[in-house]
Amino acid sequence: MNIFSSALKAITGVMLIIICAMIQSSIILPQQDLSLSIIPLNSTWQIQGLLMTSLLCGPQIGIICAISYLIIGLFYLPVFHGGGSVGYILTPEFGYLLGFIPAAWICGFLSKKTSSANLINYSYYTCFSLFILHLTGIIYLFLGELFGNWIDNVFDLILINTLIPFPNQLLLCIPISLISISLKRILILK
Repeated sequence: MNIFSSALKAITGVMLIIICAMIQSSIILPQQDLSLSIIPLNSTWQIQGLLMTSLLCGPQIGIICAISYLIIGLFYLPVFHGGGSVGYILTPEFGYLLGFIPAAWICGFLSKKTSSANLINYSYYTCFSLFILHLTGIIYLFLGELFGNWIDNVFDLILINTLIPFPNQLLLCIPISLISISLKRILILK
């Protein structure tokens, strides 16, 4: 029964990441005439879907979901931001996708290590994991630069792939922490 439960969590986690990759993040602001103004942000909820899975299900399920998502994108479906296929390995963005693995493990490990699910802890775990994800992507960019894989300047790639989306992704760590705490209490997850 435990293997079935773990498999079900992993499948749900992968589906959550894929669905969240399709959700564009934005800020909704009320106007004086009571209408709503939508300001799109340069980010999707893809990373937050992974972090939420790791917060709720732990490091093993988080890693399984991250690796499964990479396999699906590399060999089956174009679920990545720029599509998919094995050729995606040679793009500068692939390092950030590789960062899903350590980010999932760290986020899941920290959430399982602490028994109290509160906003401060979960926000810290998701922010730290996001930092690790981007650090992995930056290391991949420098390795690609070392081997001459990129046409663009590595610092321009860091600007485009880290410095521009990072603040928006950091802001999304708070709502994903709140959602995770709520789901953990509703589902009574340990």
